Amino acid sequence: MAEAAEKLKGKQAAALAALLSSPSVAEAAKVAGCGERTIWRYLSDAAFAEEYRRARREVTQHTVMRLQARSSEAAEILFRIAQDESAPASARVSACRAIIEQAFDGVKTTELIERVDALQKQIEAKGKR
Repeated sequence: MAEAAEKLKGKQAAALAALLSSPSVAEAAKVAGCGERTIWRYLSDAAFAEEYRRARREVTQHTVMRLQARSSEAAEILFRIAQDESAPASARVSACRAIIEQAFDGVKTTELIERVDALQKQIEAKGKR
């Protein structure tokens, strides 16, 4: 990946930054000061595409960290709405639904992680034989 980053200079670096901050390739091309075809050509280049994927993963990880940091506040707001008898019924139902769905998703995720861990241990044990 370090090699990919070294290959991105000048217009490719600007195109990468524009892709990360723009809602479309057309908009990224405008921001980067090049044509859409140029952006698509960059995206078809293996080194550029790999660097773009790496940068998108990094942006996504930062976003997830920010959301996780605020999740307790969001949960508290949902609880308050669900319990607020003066709130519209639709808001209360939506809050309750979100709480229940998230609870189930949490259980599913935990179980999935446990299953993946167990499979990894089985694979490692087979590899040691």
